[in-house]
Amino acid sequence: MKIPAFITVRSSSTRLPEKCFLPFGNGTVLEHMIQRVQYYNLEPIVCTTTEESDDAIVDLAKKCNVKFYRGPIANKLLRWSQCCEHFSLDSFHSVDADDPFFCGDEVKRSHELLQTGFDMVAPSPSSSSGGATVGYSLTAEVVKQASLGTSDDLDTEMMWSYVEKVSDIKKTILSDPHENVIRDRMTLDYHEDYIFLEAIRLLIGNMGTREDLYNLLKNNP
Repeated sequence: MKIPAFITVRSSSTRLPEKCFLPFGNGTVLEHMIQRVQYYNLEPIVCTTTEESDDAIVDLAKKCNVKFYRGPIANKLLRWSQCCEHFSLDSFHSVDADDPFFCGDEVKRSHELLQTGFDMVAPSPSSSSGGATVGYSLTAEVVKQASLGTSDDLDTEMMWSYVEKVSDIKKTILSDPHENVIRDRMTLDYHEDYIFLEAIRLLIGNMGTREDLYNLLKNNP
């Protein structure tokens, strides 16, 4: 079975409004994320909110013929838990919509590690420090436990602080890959990030690999 990849996305970004709808090649940033997930043979599930402004996200998911789920606006953990229940999932990997050059190979490595008995596999040190190559692999059960008793309006954007409070949690951190480690900041938060990432896209393409990205940055410091 393909690894479920939750593309967690909202349109109400304050630093860069509606960044998921910015052009990125032949489509938008969100369309790119869906296609990149599919390129790595993962199963995209667009995980968005019930906010009216996110109707356009759902329309795009339908256009791309991929699964979607709408849940609480602020409580991302509860949204994930409900999404797992809705699609009868045991586990998933989180793919933030503002990480356009995530590495599908690292996603697979993370999820394989999860299957060895962990409840949560955190991103590698290089990814957490800005490289944005891989997200979190989580079991549905640990997300359910972390979100139990929380309200829809609880802000769980920093979800790991809630998950780590689950009793007897088995967690680990994904090690950095043996080669082609991305240490530069690759997250789409501000307009200058968009200019930078779009320039990279023009040079290595929408489906450029981690190796392509590493060589580009190494040769063009």
